[in-house]
Amino acid sequence: MCGIAGIATDGVIPERAQIELMCDMIEYRGPDDDGYYLGQGIGLGMRRLAIIDVAHGQQPMSNHDGTVQVVFNGEIYNYRKLRNDLAKKGYTFRTNSDTEILPHLYDEFGLDFLELLNGIFAIALWDEAKKRLLLARDRVGIKPLYFSERSGKLFFGSEVKCILAVNGSDRAIDPIGLDQYLTFEYTASPATLLTDVRKLEPGGWVLWQAGSLRKGSYWSPPSMDDTESRSEEEWLESVRETFEASVGRQLVSDVPLGTFLSGGIDSSILVATVARISGSAPKTFSVGFKDQSYDELSFARAIASRYETEHYEEILDPDYRSLVPDIIWHLDQPIGDFSVFPTLLVSQMARKHVTVALGGDGGDELFAGYDSYLADKLATRFTDWLPESIIGSADRLLSRFGLSQQKRGLRNSLRRFLEGARQSRDWQHMRWMVFLSSVQKTGIYESDFLESTVGNIPAVIDRYLDRTATDRLQSQMNCDARFYLCENILTKVDLMSMSTALEARVPYLDNEMLDLAYRMPSKWKYRHGTRKYILKEAFKQYLPPEIFNRGKEGFSIPMKTWLASDWRDLVHDVLSESSLRADGHFRPAGIRMLIDEHEKGVANHSHVIWGLLVYFLWKQTFVVPTSLEPRPVRTWN
Repeated sequence: MCGIAGIATDGVIPERAQIELMCDMIEYRGPDDDGYYLGQGIGLGMRRLAIIDVAHGQQPMSNHDGTVQVVFNGEIYNYRKLRNDLAKKGYTFRTNSDTEILPHLYDEFGLDFLELLNGIFAIALWDEAKKRLLLARDRVGIKPLYFSERSGKLFFGSEVKCILAVNGSDRAIDPIGLDQYLTFEYTASPATLLTDVRKLEPGGWVLWQAGSLRKGSYWSPPSMDDTESRSEEEWLESVRETFEASVGRQLVSDVPLGTFLSGGIDSSILVATVARISGSAPKTFSVGFKDQSYDELSFARAIASRYETEHYEEILDPDYRSLVPDIIWHLDQPIGDFSVFPTLLVSQMARKHVTVALGGDGGDELFAGYDSYLADKLATRFTDWLPESIIGSADRLLSRFGLSQQKRGLRNSLRRFLEGARQSRDWQHMRWMVFLSSVQKTGIYESDFLESTVGNIPAVIDRYLDRTATDRLQSQMNCDARFYLCENILTKVDLMSMSTALEARVPYLDNEMLDLAYRMPSKWKYRHGTRKYILKEAFKQYLPPEIFNRGKEGFSIPMKTWLASDWRDLVHDVLSESSLRADGHFRPAGIRMLIDEHEKGVANHSHVIWGLLVYFLWKQTFVVPTSLEPRPVRTWN
């Protein structure tokens, strides 16, 4: 695990100092070592977090004659099998590192080698004979990779700041990316907030050769198999065996390893599985909150007690505002999700004890865990018999209620349900992902900005919602996995965990789990009114009843209250009229009305206000400065 960066040119050797600066910007991702390769037309660099073959796994790594050079961020879980297969073909190895198989796989299979990899990765591979650079990313986008073309060069890095540090971008704001970010709290690959910086798409690759760029993909989700005739018991057995094999592969590590434990279904199943197949008490990490409405520690303790884990927990009550500069520094591709704060804090806690942590991300998207799937079924029935005019009247009536603080959350949920029910059936699911409506945009976007984004969000929806799918639930889950999971959750977890030099692994997104879940008929995922039916039933015997029967909870913080009270001066300072006018994208009067309504309790605009704060603070940190300097790296253990 590490961070990678580099520059490709049309024949000129890049300056080593530039490659070193790019890597210095992300030293926290790999504080154990660094490595570089420079040649005609290429400069590769990396920062290493030593996980496998700690003593001998330095990068870059090459094939035997040095004509293929690789820097790599990630883990290849099936590397031992691939290594054995290559050995049978006559290849020899100098190390026990998973990285070393990559140049040899490329020699043997060319670009097709990507299809063989089961893991989390971002790869940069230089083919000296062809003077060609390959960039590639894992199937579902667990590890990030960004690139830009400027002045006849290709710049790339694990984080955007690598590119900005060497002026690989002109720092112009992309209105399409900005609109996506404010709408969803993240952008859809390949868009970022900068016009000339792109995200490499999950399961995708780019080739740079002779100054030209070519793109492609090596994987797409398999289709659901409606003809699958396995019985329920056979499906239960398949889920158990596949997940246990996935966890077993991801327990391989030459450094201390543990597991995040939120107390939810997915992390509880994960901890139970780790404990059963490892034969020893795993280390588990949980965080709680002094505000009991956000606290799940009792559920985490139930699992830790049952499996006698080496359990660590902390009650979080930090000065969250003091964390904002660090949060922004690591969100160099902004995300507006509040849960970046607890994600950072639980990563910091875990890093004091381990270098690798397994997490439960992916279970909701693959096995229908979200409340929105239930809401969609209700909305479908609702709109089938209730006229649109009555739905609209109910929506307007709810907006007039003067409810107590305790009941406003229910009212807002009902309003979102009704607003979604009024949309066309293709759009109803996306309503749960939208935090800034088209109506709100007319009030806060300047006219030029508004005009430049026409058709942007419908295009995203068209791209991610599979309208040809015969199964509506499967279409929605595919959308969430390709969009919300990849662009928000996995990116957030990578940025926050790697800021502490902690490797986060995700067994639910192992290749074999992906194949099983995508091909499984959705009737096994949402059944008898139960979300994640097949997953829960498969592991029911291993979970305490209070875990099995609990509902879905979020991992968040009381941002709504802070923005109207303790952080009020920050909001007014950062979103001042002068700042808004200088930026040019927003109507100051519209933003002021938004803030006033939030502070008076008329409406909850916390997602929009926080999103705007992140954008303006990110801009002050990365766009306005003419140069960037690396920050000191903190040691966590």
